[in-house]
Amino acid sequence: MGRLTYEGSVRLDVDDRTLTHLAVVISDKLRRAESFPLTWRNDPSTGDGRTMIWVHPGSSLVFEYSGSRRPALNRTWLEALAIVANSPEGLHIIPEPADEGIPDVMVEPAGTA
Repeated sequence: MGRLTYEGSVRLDVDDRTLTHLAVVISDKLRRAESFPLTWRNDPSTGDGRTMIWVHPGSSLVFEYSGSRRPALNRTWLEALAIVANSPEGLHIIPEPADEGIPDVMVEPAGTA
């Protein structure tokens, strides 16, 4: 189980695979200096409510993973999460879709084909 910690006190506990995909989308948005809300459902043991944070380039974010290996990325899920992050509701966890197998394109150096 991984953990996202925001501003030293707000925590989201989520599996490493989901956290990895969230980290990629969040990093991409912050690299472009884009601010956005991030929302999640709280664990029923804490009242079953929701938490929303405002993520901005000055935010203090810590991504902690329980495993040592980075999960393989599902490009279809990354694209879907990026679309959600740009919506008025902001970024929230959506179910992982099947990876449509968007291949990495390797470019051959000129004159080698």
